Amino acid sequence: MSDLREHATEIHEQFSDAIDESVDETESRLETLVSEYQVPVEEARRSVVSTYIDESDIDRDELSGGSSQSAEVTDIDAPEEWLDLTVKVVDLWEPGADSIAQVGLLGDETGTVKFTKWQKSDLPALEEDEVYRLENVVTDEYQGRFSVKLNSTTNIERLDTDIEVGDDTTETEGALVDIQSGSGLIKRCPKPDCTRVLQNGRCSEHGEVEGEFDLRIKGVLDDGTEVTEVIFDKEATEELTGITLEEAQQMAMDALDTEVVVEEMREVVLGQYYRVTGPTLGRYVLANDTERLDGPVDAESVLIKARSI
Repeated sequence: MSDLREHATEIHEQFSDAIDESVDETESRLETLVSEYQVPVEEARRSVVSTYIDESDIDRDELSGGSSQSAEVTDIDAPEEWLDLTVKVVDLWEPGADSIAQVGLLGDETGTVKFTKWQKSDLPALEEDEVYRLENVVTDEYQGRFSVKLNSTTNIERLDTDIEVGDDTTETEGALVDIQSGSGLIKRCPKPDCTRVLQNGRCSEHGEVEGEFDLRIKGVLDDGTEVTEVIFDKEATEELTGITLEEAQQMAMDALDTEVVVEEMREVVLGQYYRVTGPTLGRYVLANDTERLDGPVDAESVLIKARSI
C-alpha cells in the first residue's frame, strides 16, 4: 500500500487548508475504491480529488494536481494530465454554447488537437495562424478523441515564430486479432462536459452516477509483422459489427449481462481483415474510415493468432 500512501499524502497536501481529514482517512478512501471496487489507482485518485473539490467548493480549473510538464501533441494519450504546449492555432470554430469563449484546432509538428477555452477563465483570445506557448492546460477525452482545455490557471504567451503543423493521419491494415477490455456496451458519465467511461458505476471525476449507454471497440490489428491498437467509436462499431446501440442494450437486458455484447462482437469481427484510416491519439489510431479487406496471403497464420489470444 506504499503507492496509495504516497498518493494520499500528495492529495492531502493539496487540500490541507480546505478539508478536515487526516492522511489516513484519505488513504482509506483510496483503498476502498481500489480494493473493493477494483478501480485503477489513478482513477481512484481522480475520484477522491473530485470529492474533495465538491466538498471544499474549490474551483476545479484552479487545481492542477501538480506541476505541468512540456509535451507535444502526440504525447496526449490520457485525460486529466496537465501539460505545457507550444502550438499553432490551425482553425477556430463557432462555439456551440455561451459558456465557451473559443473552440478550435491547435497543432505542432506531431499533429493536431482540439481545444476549448471557457468564458469563465477570462483569458485573452487566440488568433488563427499565430503560435502560442500554453502553460498549464488540462487534457480531456471523448470516444478516444483527446482534447485540451484552457482554464483560469493557463498562461498564454504569443511567440514570434512559425510551426509547420504535421499530419497525424495514419493508415493501417491487418487482421483484428483482439478486442480489449473496456469494449462493447459501456456507460459514460452524463455530467455536462464529461464523457468518461464508468468503472463499476463510478466516474473518476463525479463519483457514482447513472451512466448513459454507448458502444465502442478497442481492438488490435495485426498485419503479420506488427500490431496497431485501434479505437472504433459508436458509429464505427455499429458499422463494423452490424449491432446497433439499441440492439446491444436489448441483448444485455435479455441476458442480464453486458458481456454478451462484446462476445457477440468477437464472433463477428475477430480474424477479419480491415484497413483503418484516422488520427493517431497516443498509442491508438481512431478509426475514422474502415474498409473490409479480403485478407493477406498469410491470413491463415493471422487467424490462428486471433484464436489464441
